[in-house]
Amino acid sequence: MFPLKDDIPARRLPIVTMLIIALNCVVFVIELMAGRRVENIFLMYGITPARYTITDISDLFTLHEQAMPFLFSMFIHGGWMHLISNMWTLWVFGDNVEDKLGSFRFLIFYIIGGVAAAIMHILTNADSPIPTIGASGAVAAVMGAYFRFFPSAKVMTMIPPFFLGPFFKIPAILFLGWWFILQFFNGTLTLAENTKIAAGVAWWAHIGGFLFGVFLSTIIIPKQKRDKDWEWI
Repeated sequence: MFPLKDDIPARRLPIVTMLIIALNCVVFVIELMAGRRVENIFLMYGITPARYTITDISDLFTLHEQAMPFLFSMFIHGGWMHLISNMWTLWVFGDNVEDKLGSFRFLIFYIIGGVAAAIMHILTNADSPIPTIGASGAVAAVMGAYFRFFPSAKVMTMIPPFFLGPFFKIPAILFLGWWFILQFFNGTLTLAENTKIAAGVAWWAHIGGFLFGVFLSTIIIPKQKRDKDWEWI
């Protein structure tokens, strides 16, 4: 299933969501310009579990070099479809979550969500030498927050390969709930012997990001009508 739009208009321009999308696009252009050197970008700034779990490898990097991928990896993509699917999903769900949290706190939420997803990926793929890139984990955190804040919203959904329709309006709680079940099912398969890599998808990063988004949005009092009416509990 692929989300096309939801039925909740944002009350204000989603500045941070738009800036995140723009930054991802700029980074992707840099990747295209890098040509064959893009592999070096993936290796340096992607999340490679072995880099953190194997002492002989981790000793080759400084603390700064080890920390950089947790931020930079979520702005790097491996292809056009990887970029478009992540950014479109962020556009569909991010504006309302930003509206709910406020722009600055949404930015912090997005970044921490991406970090939480990366940590989950490392924990579930220890010793893997394959770098992981993409905004999927951070976007999954946004989806988790949307699941918590807007369960009754309707999501206009396309079901491939029927790209020209019919389209279906599905309650967000069902759309996102089914999406999470699929991630969990596929993620569980990757834990089985000889299936560590499943179509190059970091399923547990998606799972970790989504669960983090649900959790953090549960302990946050959302931004109210006045900007100053916002606090943590």
